Amino acid sequence: MSYLPQFPFARRWKCVLLVLAAAGTSARAQTPTPPPDAPSATVTVQVPAEPAKPQAPASNENAEVSSRDTAPTFKVRVNLVLVRVVVRDQQGHVVPNLKKEDFQLTDNRKPQTISTFSVETPESHVVATTVGTDPNAPVDPAVEKAVAALPQRFVSVVFDDQHLNMQDAMFVRNAAGKFLDSVAASDRVGIYSTSGQFTEEFTDDHEALRKSLLKIIPHSPTVGIHDCPDMSYYEADLIQNKNDPQALTLATEDTVQCAFGGDETQAAVARSMAQAETSLVLGREDSSTEYALRHMEDVLRRLSSMPGQRIMVFVSPGFITSTLQLEFNEVVDRATKGNIVINTIDARGLYTPDMGDISEPFTGSPKTAGFKLSFQIAAQLAQEDVLAQLADGTGGTFFHNRNDVDQGLREAGAAPAMTYLLGFSPQNLKLDGSLHTLKVSFAHKTNYKIQARHGYFAPRHVTDPVQAAKEEIQEALFSQDEIRDLPVDLHTQFFKTDNYQAKLAVLTHVDIKGVHFRKADGRTRDDLTVATAIFDENGNYVTGGEKIVEMKLLDPTYDRLMRSGLNLKSSFDVKPGTYLVRQVVRDSEGSQLAARNGAVVIPN
Repeated sequence: MSYLPQFPFARRWKCVLLVLAAAGTSARAQTPTPPPDAPSATVTVQVPAEPAKPQAPASNENAEVSSRDTAPTFKVRVNLVLVRVVVRDQQGHVVPNLKKEDFQLTDNRKPQTISTFSVETPESHVVATTVGTDPNAPVDPAVEKAVAALPQRFVSVVFDDQHLNMQDAMFVRNAAGKFLDSVAASDRVGIYSTSGQFTEEFTDDHEALRKSLLKIIPHSPTVGIHDCPDMSYYEADLIQNKNDPQALTLATEDTVQCAFGGDETQAAVARSMAQAETSLVLGREDSSTEYALRHMEDVLRRLSSMPGQRIMVFVSPGFITSTLQLEFNEVVDRATKGNIVINTIDARGLYTPDMGDISEPFTGSPKTAGFKLSFQIAAQLAQEDVLAQLADGTGGTFFHNRNDVDQGLREAGAAPAMTYLLGFSPQNLKLDGSLHTLKVSFAHKTNYKIQARHGYFAPRHVTDPVQAAKEEIQEALFSQDEIRDLPVDLHTQFFKTDNYQAKLAVLTHVDIKGVHFRKADGRTRDDLTVATAIFDENGNYVTGGEKIVEMKLLDPTYDRLMRSGLNLKSSFDVKPGTYLVRQVVRDSEGSQLAARNGAVVIPN
């Protein structure tokens, strides 16, 4: 099941363009009635006027500023790879006051120049706030609090209820309740399971989250199943996938005991039964693990569509992937592509290898008891490998061999006090979709620990540059990173039409001094793509749209715009509430991008 929001790039909404004062005359703005099927949204472009002088009306083909719904051809933009880094000391405390010169970064073992560097804290993503029609009016403290609580980080807590036993389930359930006490107002938490039996979507309602924790119970497909012979997945994997003759001999001996009462003359039949049981156990366990991995991918898809920092916390006793390594790698790849960090927690806490349930009688042969115990210990140790690989492959942290799981959850899900954001532009990057290995280290020797992503995927060569530009814009929209290639200012206003509806205006000012124009046919030309997305207080996409503003400017108009800039206005019908506004502006000639955040509270 896909959770991705249907962002309406393909079904562009029809917008009205008002062009004020084309060169030579002051034109009166007229707003035609939109067609019945058009969403209620408006884009207005304002061009400063010059003193009027006689001139024939311009045709649409010669209009200096116009809009259209068909995207132009874009050039592929230079890739900027961002690497978020958390540095901790030996006690686990975040290390402050580091500088760009303290870090080294390699891409596929080749040193890279760190071109951008910034320090972020949980308070870094401050957005402009609008609380009424007058942007200069004093802000109500209650409104300021509502805006401060707008989502910045999204944490998916995934419980592996397909592999948890009841004791571990109760243990992590209590720890997760304590974790919720530490969640910041600007964090949104969603709770999911690998069985798909329960879901609590991203919310700041801690009471609803606590209720969902009560649903964490084991959903293992093997509960209550007693086979002959009693065979673990680890043992079955040794027999069939690793061709271990000793494991098959032991399984045969166990079958002689449980099926034939120790009659050794039935060894050949017992061997066939053991091999059949091997296939049965592998099929059952592989299906269960594959089902869990697919649900993890669903959660990652959902998480990757959220506008902000993204973290998955995976709580599990671990499991063995064996022949499903490819499917497991796809989970890591999807997280890497979505810039999602996966922190993993061993639900067993500080444990010693389980020696078996004394309430369950041993049905195997005494000859095999010692070997079976060694298999059981090896299996329990091997289970945690998948947790370590998930964390290491995505730049996360693996919490294990500790009973303070609540503290582990707090560290795994809470925003670090300080994050260093490193950026670099790969040189001679091949557009082949290959995985690039990243490594962040210190320029000087230190005992600090670095937590950072371990790789990224190069973009694939896209034959359709229009589609490449759309993907770039959409990726920027569903982030909260501010990009300032273009000088763009964003403001919001609203006007209530009644108690249940309001008109939200997004005002954009573009300083065209930073726009890359080209000269053609006596005009100064460029196209701006303006994409806007409105998210609610839990980060869910509400509405938005995309419009292309074509500029074919005569010299007088170009000179005026260089002084005054270009003003854009997009309008949307929304209900009262608290909204995060995200806008991306991209120019076609320089392939430059601007991404800005805004916020608005519309009272009931």
